[in-house]
Amino acid sequence: MDKMNQSSAEAGSGTIALRYLSKGEAEAIETELLRDYKFGQQQLIEIWGQACALAITKAYPLSSLAKKQPTVLVICGPDQNGSIGLVCARHLRMYEYEPTIYHPKRSYQSLHQDFTVQCEKMDIPSLSYLPTEVQLINDAYNLVIDAMLGPETDCANIKEPYPGILVTLKQIKVPIASVDVPSGWDAEEPSQDGINPEVLISLTAPKKCAMSFSGKHFLAGRFLPYDIQKKYDLNLPDYPGTDCLIEL
Repeated sequence: MDKMNQSSAEAGSGTIALRYLSKGEAEAIETELLRDYKFGQQQLIEIWGQACALAITKAYPLSSLAKKQPTVLVICGPDQNGSIGLVCARHLRMYEYEPTIYHPKRSYQSLHQDFTVQCEKMDIPSLSYLPTEVQLINDAYNLVIDAMLGPETDCANIKEPYPGILVTLKQIKVPIASVDVPSGWDAEEPSQDGINPEVLISLTAPKKCAMSFSGKHFLAGRFLPYDIQKKYDLNLPDYPGTDCLIEL
């Protein structure tokens, strides 16, 4: 295993060599889960979305929030990361947070639309636009969840409105928690011009870009079949108790 694919990570009582995935490896694992192991796309998104919500409860417990109302802004993109953000928002609502969704470009994909309806049925409000005056965001929310651009995004070819949203996110003072890959980061490279989240929630296994991430880092990958873990030398940590995620 080359050095770019491993890093020392504390887990449980020992130190393990944790595998960091390339974009191609992450795609191959997801393809196998869907094709060979008969996971459903909706099933995976639900697993990941709930894990993201649980990570938020660990990083930002209700009792620790600075504002009287436990407000959270969830920014959702049009692809899979956006769907995960919608599921995360729904679970946060169940955990007594007050999420608001900003969904600048709605997807026509049926699953994405289903998750949107579920949030609407939970009376989760949506913003029609993102304020460019960052103080309005700082005043209204305790934190922002970045579920905008996923590992499949070509960072050299990000189309509007997302570059403008990234400019705003770089200026806000409230913490940001990113899903899988921080928006504006290439999945395989250290950030050049992306946002600077306080929390990263890696899904399945961390991507190579996470090797340069210095904030609070959670991993949600306990659902992975053992054969896949072995095939890709993932060396996943020992999750505590019955937890579905672990802080690395």
